[in-house]
Amino acid sequence: MRVKICGITKLDQGMAIARLGADALGFICVPASPRYVSPQTIRLIVEQLPQNVDRIGVFANTTIENICQVAVESNLSGVQLHGDETAEYCTALREFLPGIEIIKALRVKTPETLAAAAIYALRVDTLLLDAYHQTQLGGTGKTIDWMMLADFKPPCPWLLAGGLTADNVLNAIDSARGNNFSGIDLSSGVEIAPGDKDLTKVAQLFANLTQIANH
Repeated sequence: MRVKICGITKLDQGMAIARLGADALGFICVPASPRYVSPQTIRLIVEQLPQNVDRIGVFANTTIENICQVAVESNLSGVQLHGDETAEYCTALREFLPGIEIIKALRVKTPETLAAAAIYALRVDTLLLDAYHQTQLGGTGKTIDWMMLADFKPPCPWLLAGGLTADNVLNAIDSARGNNFSGIDLSSGVEIAPGDKDLTKVAQLFANLTQIANH
């Protein structure tokens, strides 16, 4: 199962989280976010990461030109769209970044949000389900109503996010198990403060996840 830890801002924490077993690290490229990191800082971190760790830049409601520029400057292996990007936008971005993973995040408010996911599933590589918040795009600590996921069967891999912690992650995964469920994404649930990761919580997360692997 793929584990993505998002909102990395510090080199030492990124390295430690990769060593603990993260498959992907997420870097917030939205200047208004308290977890924002510059392309230069991202590059400094990713240059030290093992080759098998995915490097995902998170963007929201910006231009394709900006995403392409940051992707190159930061040496990203994937981009995550966390705003109100349309399916057509995703298709256009794919033409500019043919070799890069495109993840579309959807903030789940109602079952209708999940129905809309089908449109995106044909245009991107991976979907990500996050909790809906009126003013914040992500990292809110709020969880999705996992019961809504029972019939979620998109034709592409998808990640579950939204208020996940070491304590609730096994229940969340149990609810999400189904067609093409491929992993989890955590940010605030393993933090001391926005952008400052709690390595003890990260270690506990991976310890708890071994219970799944051992079953």
